[in-house]
Amino acid sequence: MTFPPNLKRLAQMLGPYRGRIFLALIGMAVTAATEPTLVWMLKVLLDRGFAKPPTIAFWSVPVFVIGLFVVRGVSTFLTTYMMTWVSTRLLNEMRQKMFDRLLDVPLGFYGSTSVGQVINSMMFEVQQVIDMIKNVIITSIRSSLTALGLVGYLFYLNWRLTLVTVILIPSIALIVRATGKRLSLLTQRYLLINAELTQVVEETTRAHQVIKLFGGQRYEKTRFERRADKLRSYSMRMSSTFAATVPITQTLTAVAVSAVIVIALIQATHGEQTLGAFVAFITNMLLILAPLKQLAEVNGPLQRGLAASDAVFNMIDSPSERTDGKVLTARAAGRLDFVDIGFCYPGQEKAALSHVNLTVMPGETIAFVGMSGGGKSTLVNLVPEFYPATSGEIRLDGDAIGRLSLESLRAQMAMVSQSVVLFDDTVAANIAYGDPHPDPARISAAAKAAHFADVIAGLPQGLETPVGDNGNRLSGGQRQRLAIARAIYKDAPILILDEATSALDSESERAVQAALDQLMQGRTTLVIAHRLSTIERASRIVVLVHGEIVEIGSHAELLSKNGAYAKLYHLQFESEAAP
Repeated sequence: MTFPPNLKRLAQMLGPYRGRIFLALIGMAVTAATEPTLVWMLKVLLDRGFAKPPTIAFWSVPVFVIGLFVVRGVSTFLTTYMMTWVSTRLLNEMRQKMFDRLLDVPLGFYGSTSVGQVINSMMFEVQQVIDMIKNVIITSIRSSLTALGLVGYLFYLNWRLTLVTVILIPSIALIVRATGKRLSLLTQRYLLINAELTQVVEETTRAHQVIKLFGGQRYEKTRFERRADKLRSYSMRMSSTFAATVPITQTLTAVAVSAVIVIALIQATHGEQTLGAFVAFITNMLLILAPLKQLAEVNGPLQRGLAASDAVFNMIDSPSERTDGKVLTARAAGRLDFVDIGFCYPGQEKAALSHVNLTVMPGETIAFVGMSGGGKSTLVNLVPEFYPATSGEIRLDGDAIGRLSLESLRAQMAMVSQSVVLFDDTVAANIAYGDPHPDPARISAAAKAAHFADVIAGLPQGLETPVGDNGNRLSGGQRQRLAIARAIYKDAPILILDEATSALDSESERAVQAALDQLMQGRTTLVIAHRLSTIERASRIVVLVHGEIVEIGSHAELLSKNGAYAKLYHLQFESEAAP
C-alpha cells in the first residue's frame, strides 16, 4: 500500500512530538481494550450471576463497572488532551512556515496568487489538514484497535461464527475505496471554489467605497451568490457520496448479523452454545458496528485534509527569493550603473525594458518621465531587485546587485510610493517600521522633517495613536507625509520616490517638497515624476518610451531639443507651468 506523499511529510513533521503521540496511543489502546472487557463481564454475569445459586459476589459488579468506566474516561481524556496539544502545535508551526514563506516569495508570486487564495490557505485549508490529523487519525487508530480487540474476543468465543463477521471488513474497505476517488476530486474543486468565495469577500471589504460610488452592489451580490451556490452544490455532492457508504455498510452488517443468529441458534439446539456466550457474541458483534462505521466515515475528512494539504504545502514550497550574496557592512556611496538592462514579465512576450544603459552618480537625482506603460516603475523596481533583470546587470558602487545579499542591498534604500502602505499600528510604529529598537528622538525628528508634527499634535494619543487599517484614520495627504517620515527615519543613501507628493494639496506639497529637498541632499534619488516641480529639481531627466531610453538631459536641455520630452512637456506639464 502506498501512502500519499503529503501524509509522509505530515508524519515527519509529527516526529518531534512522538513522546506525546505515544501517550495518546496508550490512551487509545486502553480505551479500545475496555470494549471486549465489557462484553466479557456481560458473559460472566449471565453465566454465573444468574446461575442457581449465583457464583459471583454481587458487590463486585458495580466495582468492576465503575472501575472500568473510570479507566475508560481517564484514557479518553489522555488521548484527547495529547492529540489536541500536538495538533495545535502543528497548526501554529504550519501557519508560521506559510507566513514565513509569504515574507520571502518574490513579487511575481502575487501575480499568480490572489489575496483570497492566500487567506483561504492560511486560515481554512491548514485547519482542514489539522482536523484530518486530530480527528481522522485518532478515529482510525482507536476504531481499528477497538475492532481488532472485539474481533479477537469473537474468535475466542466462537471462531466459526467469527468467520462470518470478518467478511464485513474487506467489504467495507472496497466501499471506502470506491467512494474515495470521487470524494478526492469533489474536495479539490470544493476548496478551489471556497478560495474564490474568500477572494470575493476580501475584495468587497477592501473596495467598499468604489462599490458604493459606482453602484456595484448588485454585481457583487451576484458574484457572491454564484460562488456560494457552487460551493453548496459541491458540498451536497460530497455529502451524498459520503452518506451513501452508511446504508450500504448497514445492509452488509444486517446480513452478517442475521446469518450469525441463525447459525448460533442451530449450535444452541445441539448444546454447543450457552446463553451467556450467545448474548456475549451478539453484543460483541453489535459493538463492532460502531468502530467499523467510524472507519467508513473517515474517508470524507481524509480526502478533504489531503486536498487541503496540497494547497498548504504548495505555499510552503513556493520558490523564495535568493538568500545568497555578499553582505554590505558599510553605508553605500550610492553610485548606480544600469548596464544593458532588459526585462520581460513572466508570461509576457513583449519586453518591458530593452537595452537600458544609465549611470547615476552618488548624490544625483534622476527623474524618470514618460507616458504610462513606458517602463518607469519597472526600471525602478529592479533596483531593490523586486524583480531580477532578464538581461544585463545593475551595479551598486561597482558590485552587481545580483551578487549582493538582498537584505543588505535593500538596507541601503528607502521608498515612498504613490500607493502608500501603512500598518494597523501606531504612528510611531509606522515611522520606525523595521527597526527592532526604535529611537523616540529619531521618530520625532523624522515626523518634524516630514512636516507631520502638526498632525501628530492634533491626534488624541500623539505618536501612540493607532492609524487604522492601512491608515484609514488619516487623510490622503497625512498618509503620504507619514510614509515620507518613515523614509526619513531610515536615513538610507538611496531614495526611490514614486511621486511622493501626489496626494498632497498645494500647501502641504510645498512643505513636504522642502523636506524632501533637504532629505535628498547627499543621497542618490530615483524619482518617477508626474509633476513639473519634481522634474525641475532633478539633476537629469531620463525619458522612457516603450521600455527604452530615448533622451537624457536637464529640463532646459531637453526642451531645447524639441524631442520626446518637449512633446511630453507640452502635453502634460505646460498647463502646470503657466502662471
